[in-house]
Amino acid sequence: MEFINTLFIEHSALQALVVLSIISAMGLMLGKIRLFGISLGITFVFFIGIIAGNCGISIDKQMLLYAETFGLVLFVYALGLQVGPGFFSSMRSDGIKLLIPSLALLGTGTILAIILSLGSNVRMSDMTGILCGATTNTPALAAAQQTLKQIGCDSNGATLGCALTYPLGVVGVIFALIVLRKYFVRPTDLPGPDNKHKKNVFIASYKVTNPGIFGKTISEIANINSHNHFVISRMWHNGHVLIPMSNRVLEKDDILLVITKPEETGALQLIFGEQEKKDWNNENIDWNKIDSELTSQRILVTRPEINGKKLSSLRLRNNYGINISRVYRSGVQLLATPDLVLQLGDRLTVVGEAGDIKRVENILGNAVKSLNEPNLVSVFIGIILGLIIGSIPLSIPGMSFPIKLGLAGGPIIVGILIGTFGPRLHMITYTTQSANMMLRALGLILYLACLGLDAGEHFFETIVRPEGLLWLALGFIITFIPVVLIGILALRKTKLDFGSVAGLLCGSMANPMALNYVNETIEGDNPAVAYATVYPICMFLRVIIIQLMVMLFV
Repeated sequence: MEFINTLFIEHSALQALVVLSIISAMGLMLGKIRLFGISLGITFVFFIGIIAGNCGISIDKQMLLYAETFGLVLFVYALGLQVGPGFFSSMRSDGIKLLIPSLALLGTGTILAIILSLGSNVRMSDMTGILCGATTNTPALAAAQQTLKQIGCDSNGATLGCALTYPLGVVGVIFALIVLRKYFVRPTDLPGPDNKHKKNVFIASYKVTNPGIFGKTISEIANINSHNHFVISRMWHNGHVLIPMSNRVLEKDDILLVITKPEETGALQLIFGEQEKKDWNNENIDWNKIDSELTSQRILVTRPEINGKKLSSLRLRNNYGINISRVYRSGVQLLATPDLVLQLGDRLTVVGEAGDIKRVENILGNAVKSLNEPNLVSVFIGIILGLIIGSIPLSIPGMSFPIKLGLAGGPIIVGILIGTFGPRLHMITYTTQSANMMLRALGLILYLACLGLDAGEHFFETIVRPEGLLWLALGFIITFIPVVLIGILALRKTKLDFGSVAGLLCGSMANPMALNYVNETIEGDNPAVAYATVYPICMFLRVIIIQLMVMLFV
């Protein structure tokens, strides 16, 4: 009996580990069960936590807070690190497309909450908590509580409202996404497994028929058209394949294989001449069979001294007679432009003779085993910086007290910045995809288990309160209707695929559990990139808006 008491009942570090491990294991096992073809996956950990909390199981409050905080920080930082390499390119291409629906969702939910408060006679002080729970935004709840206390109002109603509506806020977004996919998503709206590659990079061949470039070198043409982004991978002259060195002179009827962006193909046709109709973007092309003179090979950057160097500084083309056409990074295919900063883990597509490629392989590394060692120093440095950034008070004119990005906002922003710019500072930020997924999963499981255990303590007794079911219904309406409405509009009015739409909906609702569901059901990184793009802005705006609601309507 003493043994059972030590493991499951008496508060201690051992008991906390045992309880959280049991909740996590049971939730993950049940999450594999499918009902009507639907599985909630890792989100089941949250519900097992609620049941355990309602059954009287508890752990030390400080340990609960620590595990919940550490799990959330670990998840959002690893997410930022994952999407960092493609974040700013996404902002340049789809940033406005992603932000407009996100802001519309934020505004729709806020207006709906105000209307429901006035129509149902629920006090606005209570409705602020319901809104925070429905949008799973605990930083906004903290801001609402502080503002209510400053104006002399009781904040207990807001706390209870958030605790009651938070669970349905978690699953409400998932249900809304299921409805969207079942009834409103067309097959063309779904991203393919190679969607990101096709979106960023396009391969085309051109026959040189423009008299204006006859006799000019590739370097001269590139300098004249510096505003166009392209890389010439191979060229055929009189039937012979050549490496397109910078001093190579173009002549009439030369054939150029060009790597560019989809939107630039028309401009390049004006530069070079006739675009051939052959499809070079087929995944099944065997590049080594195109000609017998050159070999195409992907080489992995594994030497730490290459990390953070510009591609042009290596002078690989001039010194070894090879050409680098594409760079694969974190699932994103990039143009191999001279100013591209290389990172550990990049995969370079190298074209040239076998002997020259072998020499380049020695320079870049291509030692897969060396990348299996985790670079944990950058992870902990990033977390420290993220927590510091999240704790900095930001004064907003007209607000009674400063705003903070918080435990979630700071780490995800720093994760994005380190993932993008770390290599330029010669920081080794590379983690394998499996290691990053492990960090994210571990963090999210800890967060969900603690969140459920904390909410479950008073969950069912709050439901049976006279206003409990009404609050529950209002919270679900605030979660479900705006997500479905804005999701439909985003799919119909923008050119975004469903992966990006689902990611921006999860980010706008600050819902990492829904994002995990999306990642399990949609291929590619589009959902995670969209989530990270809109999450910091929407989280910050919700903190401000909830304070305005208190000051204007309470």
